[in-house]
Amino acid sequence: MQQKQDDRPLVVITGASGAIGAGLIGILKQDYLVIGLDLDCGDLDISCIEFDITDEKSVHDALSRLSEEHGTHIAAVIHLAAYFDFTGEHSPLYDKVNVQGTRHLLRALQDFDVDRFFYSGTMLVHEATTPGHRIDEQAPIAPKWAYPESKAKTEQAIREERGTIPVTLFHLAGLYDEETAVPTLSHQIARIYESNLKSHIYSGETDCGQSMIHRDDLLELFRRGIENRDAVAEEEVILAGEPEGVSYAALQDEIGCLIHGKEKWLTLEAPKPLAKAGAALQAASEPVVPDAIDRGEKPFIRPFMIDMAEDHYGLDISKAKNLLGWEPAHDIRDELPALIATLKDDPLAWYEANGITPPDWLETGARHTNDPEDMRAHYQETYLREHTDNRWAHLINAALGLWLIGSPVSLGYESTLMAWSDVTAGAVILVFGLLSASSKLEPARWVVAAAGLWLLAAPLLFWAPTAAAYLNGTLVGALTMGFALCTRPSPGVSIHAAETGPDIPPGWDFSPSTWTQRLPIIILAVIGFLISRHMTAYQLGHIDGIWDPFFAGGPDPKNGSEEITTSSVSEAWPVPDAGVGALTYMLEIITGIVGSRRRWRTMPWLVLLFGIMIVPLGVVSISFIIIQPIVIGTWCTLCLIAAAAMLLQIPYSLDELVATCQFLIRRKKQGRPLLRIFFTGDTDEGENVDADDFHRHPLAIWKDMWTGGVAFTWNLSLCILIGIWLMFTRLTLGAEGAMAGVDHVVGALVVTTSVIAYAEMARILRYLNMGFGLTLMIAPMVLEATPVQWVAAFIAGTALIVLSIRQGPVNHQYGGIT
Repeated sequence: MQQKQDDRPLVVITGASGAIGAGLIGILKQDYLVIGLDLDCGDLDISCIEFDITDEKSVHDALSRLSEEHGTHIAAVIHLAAYFDFTGEHSPLYDKVNVQGTRHLLRALQDFDVDRFFYSGTMLVHEATTPGHRIDEQAPIAPKWAYPESKAKTEQAIREERGTIPVTLFHLAGLYDEETAVPTLSHQIARIYESNLKSHIYSGETDCGQSMIHRDDLLELFRRGIENRDAVAEEEVILAGEPEGVSYAALQDEIGCLIHGKEKWLTLEAPKPLAKAGAALQAASEPVVPDAIDRGEKPFIRPFMIDMAEDHYGLDISKAKNLLGWEPAHDIRDELPALIATLKDDPLAWYEANGITPPDWLETGARHTNDPEDMRAHYQETYLREHTDNRWAHLINAALGLWLIGSPVSLGYESTLMAWSDVTAGAVILVFGLLSASSKLEPARWVVAAAGLWLLAAPLLFWAPTAAAYLNGTLVGALTMGFALCTRPSPGVSIHAAETGPDIPPGWDFSPSTWTQRLPIIILAVIGFLISRHMTAYQLGHIDGIWDPFFAGGPDPKNGSEEITTSSVSEAWPVPDAGVGALTYMLEIITGIVGSRRRWRTMPWLVLLFGIMIVPLGVVSISFIIIQPIVIGTWCTLCLIAAAAMLLQIPYSLDELVATCQFLIRRKKQGRPLLRIFFTGDTDEGENVDADDFHRHPLAIWKDMWTGGVAFTWNLSLCILIGIWLMFTRLTLGAEGAMAGVDHVVGALVVTTSVIAYAEMARILRYLNMGFGLTLMIAPMVLEATPVQWVAAFIAGTALIVLSIRQGPVNHQYGGIT
């Protein structure tokens, strides 16, 4: 079909459907016949030929069609098509698209009469300069990473393949407009907008910066280039951008002021080795996942970028002025307000336009509120108020640090290691306690808590020779951990987890994280802690004996409790084993206090840690009780009480543990990042219902404490009595040998299982008692037993089987678990 004659000069644009290509079409189509070339032309309002630049035949066929439809004279070819990423890695696409693709294009253009070939390059091919200086076109070519390296190689390919085609190589600054910006700038804006820790850290000289170029100035540059295509040399390199490279510090302050109203944005310079190690660790821990919703993409800051943190790019644009009559009409400092305004007007759209994954709180806020900014503002207001109200706790920690520094001398530790340990820990707590007083330095709280944990453990590791040293470490360690972690705002909780989501898990009819749900565990842990402290004092030699009114022990003067705590089993530990129990109970108390009634989803790590300390360690504690009469030959009254306290914690802790596991499974199925949610929490389906657990009658509170999710059914209670009786058949029936051992082990297992089955959601475990009952009935058949033991085993076994049939009342809903 004969094409309509068009006398306008022909301009060909590769990569025409991109943002720059579309902009060029808009300003050129009035005066030029613009033809696009692209892999996918999309909805361009000009004639566009689709081609694959990596396929030489596809390029040849596309240009053959171009010559057939529009002739062989081309006023200008603007080559924009290129591959780009900011990973810093050497992708094969750099060579395939940028270098070889450009060779294919220039070879196919040899059959055309081309007035000029324009290439969109980058200033980053040049060696950087220092603040106060500018580079010009004569600056050495020294690209530092994969993208500019590919650009430099492509320019060399252009020189080799251009033949007689005149070329202009534009070395362009970082691109921006009112909606988008070059990745370094857009991510800098995003970091400050999110107010995360990385927004306050930079790994280079903050007075360094990079030149920028506004999109409109870039389009005007190409237009001027086409107009003056015959007035420049056959091969010309032209730098283009705003002459001044605005410093990183200046941008930080301006962005912080525009977003948060702060005239000065705190920016700390991190040592390069530390910054590179952190960037490498973060990149390695977050592999790329195609589905963006999984938040698995690698972090923006990469080790290679840290090497360039002190590169400065100010530009001498005199050649662009003299040859093309071009200079920028915009300045990044004047245009930042418009860019930030676009971000504030529609944050999600801004993040999408700039190719940045929005923070979880932003997406969640968009789903749950009309204005995510209001949600964040409320969070920050609440956070600052709670931090201000509880600043006293961090100042007390600093005072406790001072106390520790002077303790070894004033309390007479009699241990050099203990003395240095407490002095060092005291110095750490003093410094980081003061830092924690700043609302901007939340991570300092974790350092204080870690020092507190060390103080709890140090007297055990160093076998504290005096009671004062052990008491001081325990008290100060517990207090510093408590003040650091238990005061509001709860540390480490993400914005969207704190501001959105329900108190009650989906499918449940109560919250498993209320104070009334946690207090029984804390009370039982206090009992266990006091008992374990008493036994630890004996193991460390601070007291002469342990109270035990029931068990006599061996022929030596020691009673049963003293025999147990000095047995070969206890002494096999490198530290006092009772002290490990005391440490565990104290951690249970502290972790039981931390967090709100929503912590099942706001602090999953804490709930799971809480559960690990209670459930597995409870089983270990029961196992130790089982072996006492078998291996050591006696009992320990205090050990039995402590084990009972530990065992009773299990049914009270299961509901919160299960709710958190259900929550993590739900979020994982919805494509959420499990590791991040584990440490910072997330929202969930349902409504947030604020309530005070203590605004009720004391009897109602007391009832909820001991019956919330736990029902002391009569049949399970009878099973427990049977189990206790079985554990003492050596005394009640005079049992000996293997049968006595079976009775003891089965009895302990029945007690353990029945207590755990008090929890309504664990009621199914009662069926295990049927197996234990059957074991009792079979044991006399294969082991030596007296007639009395035969009858006792048969009755006890039958009773366990019958009593385990009844489920008992289940008064609550547990998301499908009954």
